Amino acid sequence: MKVSLQETVGRNYADFWNTRKRYRVCKGSRGSKKSKTTALNMIHRLFQYPESNGLCVRRYSNTLRDSVFSDLKWAIHRLGLDGYFDCTVSPMQIIRRSTGQKILFRGLDDGLKITSISVDYGVLCFVWIEEAYEITNEDDFNKLDMSIRGEVPDGYFKQITLTFNPWSATSWLKARFFDTPDEDVFVKTTTWQCNEWLDEADRNIFLKMKQNNPRRYRIEGDGEWGIAEGLIYTNVVCEDFDINEVRKISGIKSAFNLDFGFTDPNAFVCEMVDNAAKRIYIFDEWYKTGVTNKIIAEQIKAMGYGGQKIICDSAEPKSIAELQEEGIQAEPSRKGKDSVNHGIQLIQNYQIVVHPRCTEFKKEIDNYCWSKDKDGKPTDKPDHEFSHGMDSMRYGVSKILLPDAFSFD
Repeated sequence: MKVSLQETVGRNYADFWNTRKRYRVCKGSRGSKKSKTTALNMIHRLFQYPESNGLCVRRYSNTLRDSVFSDLKWAIHRLGLDGYFDCTVSPMQIIRRSTGQKILFRGLDDGLKITSISVDYGVLCFVWIEEAYEITNEDDFNKLDMSIRGEVPDGYFKQITLTFNPWSATSWLKARFFDTPDEDVFVKTTTWQCNEWLDEADRNIFLKMKQNNPRRYRIEGDGEWGIAEGLIYTNVVCEDFDINEVRKISGIKSAFNLDFGFTDPNAFVCEMVDNAAKRIYIFDEWYKTGVTNKIIAEQIKAMGYGGQKIICDSAEPKSIAELQEEGIQAEPSRKGKDSVNHGIQLIQNYQIVVHPRCTEFKKEIDNYCWSKDKDGKPTDKPDHEFSHGMDSMRYGVSKILLPDAFSFD
């Protein structure tokens, strides 16, 4: 069987496809086909190097099935190779029937499994780390990198591919791979314009984003690093803390809060506030666009927070009433003309510790900045873009820290 790679894969990735450097790093916009191209490349390489095996990695193992595993099954079908592979979920793996070559799947949340990977045929050559931005600790990457060692047959090579959206210029990925030239590193920036398979509706999404949300477009459209100029919260760390241990801290208080949206996402955020140590721990989240209040209520219950008091945007009394009808203890946030700035100033006194699973919140807080006026000078108002989780956190934290009689008016 013959397949035209030009027709199947498309254009703009020849350098990415052919490089044999140890690290192949591709940042890019949404819709730039970086993940689909990587999936096609991994399947192609199993045939090109019949003693090779692959490994796909994400920060959390429960995110693999609907991302890299799904993309690889799509790639197999697109290449017309359905009859050549077995794809199983338990255990999650893809096996080439005629040779026994495997593509394995692991999450970095299981350190023992990620550092003790072995294959029963051939050698492990190709590693794909999808959504690499979610890996906030460079040491986690180093442990994985060190485990991909050993000799390979003549003509073979080992390569680690990282694909991601560049949400923040403070990420270790930028310093490690982009700031200093390295002969072992191939880097590429891709945009949605690299993808000739997008239709007019897809392209219009990006054109509207460029017009209406230029800061988000810089990242999701142009594939450029998020810029922290005018950042509102600077004392932020991402740590894999034990939630149950934090709950044992004397005086710790929990808050559960919701910022409503529809075209913009709803942002349900959960935090714990340690007032004595001046720390706010962000431990859970749920972001979703286009959902009804009934679905929101069902999700809150499914996450195990149905019995908790939920502090909601006070500007949405109808939505609050609908959540109450669904059995949610929804309450309005504090309101007043200075509530936003006062809440921000309050939170700025605390260190914000974000659990790595709160990926959407982390993206937002890394890009939550003061807006600028027509002359490009910063104002005292936060920019609306990347504000949803930030507003949600403010509702809950303000409710915890301020006395019941407090008024912003």
